[in-house]
Amino acid sequence: MRIGRTMRAATLASAALAAPAIARGQLGVQRQRNAPSVYAITNARIIRVSGAPIDRGTVVVRDGVIAAVGAAAQTPADARVIDGTGLTVYPGIIDANSAVGIGPITGGGGADAGRGGRGAAGGGRAAGPQQQAAPTAPNSIHPVGLQPEVATIDLLTADPDALTGPQSAGITTALSIPASGIFRGLSAVVNLGGMNAQAMVVKAPIAEHIGFTPSRGGGYPNSLLGVFSALRQTLIDAQHYGAEQAAYAKNPRGMRRPEPDPSLEALQPVLARQIPVVMEAGLEREIERALDLAKEFNLRVIIAGGEEADKVAARLKAENVPVLISLNYPRRPQASADADPEPLRVLRARVEAPKLAGKLQAAGVKFAFADGGLTAWNEFLPNVGRAVESGLTADQAVRALTLGAAEILGVNDRLGSIEQGKVANLTVMRGDLFGGRVSQLFVDGRPVEIRAPANAAASAANGAWTITVTLDEGEKPVTLNLQQAGEQLRGTIQGALGSSQISNGSIGPTGDVQFSATVTMNAGTEEARFTGAISGNVIRGTVAIVGHPQGTFLGTKPDAAQGGRGGRGRPPAR
Repeated sequence: MRIGRTMRAATLASAALAAPAIARGQLGVQRQRNAPSVYAITNARIIRVSGAPIDRGTVVVRDGVIAAVGAAAQTPADARVIDGTGLTVYPGIIDANSAVGIGPITGGGGADAGRGGRGAAGGGRAAGPQQQAAPTAPNSIHPVGLQPEVATIDLLTADPDALTGPQSAGITTALSIPASGIFRGLSAVVNLGGMNAQAMVVKAPIAEHIGFTPSRGGGYPNSLLGVFSALRQTLIDAQHYGAEQAAYAKNPRGMRRPEPDPSLEALQPVLARQIPVVMEAGLEREIERALDLAKEFNLRVIIAGGEEADKVAARLKAENVPVLISLNYPRRPQASADADPEPLRVLRARVEAPKLAGKLQAAGVKFAFADGGLTAWNEFLPNVGRAVESGLTADQAVRALTLGAAEILGVNDRLGSIEQGKVANLTVMRGDLFGGRVSQLFVDGRPVEIRAPANAAASAANGAWTITVTLDEGEKPVTLNLQQAGEQLRGTIQGALGSSQISNGSIGPTGDVQFSATVTMNAGTEEARFTGAISGNVIRGTVAIVGHPQGTFLGTKPDAAQGGRGGRGRPPAR
């Protein structure tokens, strides 16, 4: 096992160095090697999280770790000094459930995939590689999407452009996992910096991840009932596999050697409660089903998303189940003279979303914050600020972004607070976390420059877009015709979701798009809110329909000039 990990690490390093941007990467490596290893941030307000704030103190960083912190901490003679007057130093912010850092995915039959975030480049999110369906494990005998052995550490990339967006939001660390699949695989806690992919990994594996979205393309399981049936059967098979392997290991004489199965082998630590399972569940009934499944197989479970987690807060508290709260709140459409009034249930969902953290805090449920597929990184901290305005205290919010997240993910021995000996991940703000701006980051003790986002083209939306919308009912191919007039969007949506005019449509200066449309589903006609961003000829984002799990959409403008990675052909669904 140790040999295999070593070989995997070596492969990661080789792949990172062989990337297309090799010249730029090698230059970055050389600069990092030549950079000083000792820094002292002086005269700063320090939010340690694990202890009382220090109004005016010093943080000393040496060789990637925090060497000293305090009001009387001495500045070493060999340190590069940063005057922290007017600055506040926080532990590095942790995005507790993301696909940040996932590189191009070539398995599974799609175009290049992954993302530098789970959305597009709007609002400071750098345009990352295009997201596709679930990655595939080369030796699995199970269908794509039902391969729990897929591992984040095999998919990481050290592409600096893909990390710009989350870094601009003050994020230094993420729990990273592919955004597609039923069994999404084994996650890793990664630092958003480093000379290569291997250097990014803080700890792996962290958890097995499960999503409840039916398989793409009509294959089994293509319904929610089928998904749960497939999950149960796979876990039962894994139990039998583990018992057979244990019996053979104890006394192989006279027994036929069991056939190895990497997929079922990957579930043994889950069944043994050595690692938790993160289940993506938003609606009350989904969360209840996830908890029932975990109870049936005696799994350690964490809920991700959890939009209606407050409705089952008592059970979550009783069963000691944490929640990774999505910060992808429903967004208010821009005002327009011809805008249709929003349905009451949409208004209610938007009002209630920021209150969730405060309700879970009051109920004693552990929680952390996750990007939840945000399409604009500049909404990450403001949305946490909205939670503070809706019942959470600022101290509670800071803890959920740092030490609370580290505790849930099992890395609080090295991350989450400003303490001597911990990894030197620091988020430095001009002002405070919810009213200031990110000034600088330290990741593994190295300073990271915060880069400004690029503006989108003035008429980026115009044209016909070939879109795949992925909902709880499966994939829905549609054509989206958009006409842009300044910041206003008009147009139509046609295809497997019916035909309707879009309303309340707008586009921001960085390519953020949002619009509403009436869609036809199996249960009838629903109002859907599309929120996403345009990068080149790629449009992607999320779909909110009250009473349904959050969906996604991804598409291209086939008649446009090709731009960005993975921009050719029909986009695969997430």
